Amino acid sequence: MQLHLKSPAVTRSLTTLAGLVVFAALIFPNVLYRLTPAGFVRIPVEGAFLIALLLLPRRPRRIAGVVLGVLLGWLVVEKCLDMGFFSELNRPFDPVLDWVLFDDAYSFVVDSYGKAAAIGAVAAIVLLVGAVMALTTWSVLRIGELVAGNPKPALYAAGGTAVAWAATFALGVSFTGGIPIAARSTATYAWDRAHQAQAGLKDESEFAKEVKQDAFATVPAAQMLTALEGKDVIFTFVESYGRSAIEHPTLAPVVDPVLDRLGGQLGSAGYQSRSGWLTSPTFGGGSWLAHSTFESGLWINNQQRYRNLVSSNRLTLTRAFHNKDVRTVSVMPGATRAWPEGAFYGYDQVWDSRNLGYQGPKFSWAPMPDQYTLKQLNTVEYKKTPRKPLMVEMPLVSSHTPWAPIPAYLDDWDRVGDGSIYASMVADGKQPKALWADPRQVRPEHGKSIVYSVTSLVNWVLKYGDDKLVLVFLGDHQPSPIASGAGASHDVPISIVTKDKAVIERITDWRWADGLRPRGDTPQWPMNAFRDRFFTAFGTKAAAS
Repeated sequence: MQLHLKSPAVTRSLTTLAGLVVFAALIFPNVLYRLTPAGFVRIPVEGAFLIALLLLPRRPRRIAGVVLGVLLGWLVVEKCLDMGFFSELNRPFDPVLDWVLFDDAYSFVVDSYGKAAAIGAVAAIVLLVGAVMALTTWSVLRIGELVAGNPKPALYAAGGTAVAWAATFALGVSFTGGIPIAARSTATYAWDRAHQAQAGLKDESEFAKEVKQDAFATVPAAQMLTALEGKDVIFTFVESYGRSAIEHPTLAPVVDPVLDRLGGQLGSAGYQSRSGWLTSPTFGGGSWLAHSTFESGLWINNQQRYRNLVSSNRLTLTRAFHNKDVRTVSVMPGATRAWPEGAFYGYDQVWDSRNLGYQGPKFSWAPMPDQYTLKQLNTVEYKKTPRKPLMVEMPLVSSHTPWAPIPAYLDDWDRVGDGSIYASMVADGKQPKALWADPRQVRPEHGKSIVYSVTSLVNWVLKYGDDKLVLVFLGDHQPSPIASGAGASHDVPISIVTKDKAVIERITDWRWADGLRPRGDTPQWPMNAFRDRFFTAFGTKAAAS
């Protein structure tokens, strides 16, 4: 029997489908844990208003239907973005400030899975977004036709929905004691998104005032960092090295014994070390936000603040050293193109993946292993003679997601060479596709990557460090929740290592823990507090503001 598209059965089926699509879109959640059958057993109050609005005359009804359909579809897309952002960055998507992150996401997919996979993913996403918005628009228009043809029943349906919603809301009725039956998620969500956009625009003017409030801006260079004159100061960020690495039940047994062993070896070699906690402005990614917060003493938690910061004349840690005629260097193995922001920070030289001489293979996202970067630091800066005292900022990247493959640490540093030795490690190591196919294996591999990075760094100190070295190393942010765990904080460890007892004595009032592992009761500061505390500890007091 042939089925005609305009037959009553087909018409009813399509109208039912349209109703289900609108219903699902109205109560669609923005977090994965609510994406369950129970999460859809709800009464959306917006449905009553939607029905009433679709009682307009034909022309305004169609215009309203298109507008509402597109808006509803976009809200579904935004909620899906929220799910992804919560999974990776532990926060919702910002519709004003987060678009720049898609470029980084594309680069990550290219580096981890290849360009063809990245292009395919982009094409699929664009088609999916178009399909969602087209489907919700068609559904709203079809429901509009139904409402127009049956105005009285439609009014009864709208009224009944409103009464049922009000009753369940007033009584606090919920499904299994968790998700309330009375839903207003779409209206609340749309309001929150609009408010978030407004707050983002307002923050720009407030940040402009914060940049200018700097008690150290007028302190003469001769009075700054006086206790570190003649020292080589290296600030090293260990990618995705968060508090979870030290405290999570799965990660701590892997990482903590290594930190304790390395701390003991440093002590035996005459070094002292202290460790604390900083709260990062970012989570799961956005390393440059942490770097700029640490350097500037300002809370840089979004791209708008970062962009405005690097166009200002804010005094950075690097600039303060530069002003004292210290050679300031950035070693950025993860950078693959020009970095104009280096001028803002105050670097004399920027070394990156293009000029560090690496001839080996990439390790997924990481252009080179950390041990190679550290060995090459000797060649390009640290072991050169004669030279000025150095200040180096160096992000290590081997612990960057996707945590596969992970380089093997080489006991003989001379074997590192030009990096060619790493070819077999990449060929024989775990690949991202295989690792992420089994999410249970991701967290242990993240722990191994942290062990590799910290082991490489501390052994570099033991092999090549001297009495003039002051090393500060810290995490930039926690890894994504798949590794850090649900409900993880934004805290990251920070450690200072030196042979000079006078340096350690200057931070006694910081009350940091001995060794490379901060304890649970070790003081915790916001990351933007570090610059001022560092300036105060190793130089003169700030000028009166």
